Amino acid sequence: MFAKLNVFQIAMAAARHSGARQALVAQNIANADTPGYAARDLMPFQDVVANQMSRLSASKAQRATRAGHLQGAREGSLIQASVTETKSENPNGNAVSVEDQMFRAIETRRLHDRSLAIYKSNLTILRTSLGRR
Repeated sequence: MFAKLNVFQIAMAAARHSGARQALVAQNIANADTPGYAARDLMPFQDVVANQMSRLSASKAQRATRAGHLQGAREGSLIQASVTETKSENPNGNAVSVEDQMFRAIETRRLHDRSLAIYKSNLTILRTSLGRR
């Protein structure tokens, strides 16, 4: 009955994703004055989940067990940073907007808090269904 509790896996993946994004945001802010530095960001978590679902349905739940496999998802392959496209650059070639990074930090914290709240809520439901408090 409780063989697969996907809600816990998704909540944990969201928390990991937000942690990785928060680290990138901190790195971007730290390099706000570095000449030639381009801000990096992660794909939004909703897009990561949608890509994985479509990949799983297309490959009929195949998994990559070695790096040479063409289809499937390896553990930890969900989080990949990409360079953020920016319209204006500083004279030194830096493309980091501190205001934008602060907005992303707030957005990331909200995702992290939401994922932990979902995890705790479902843990409470599970404990209650087992008769424990």
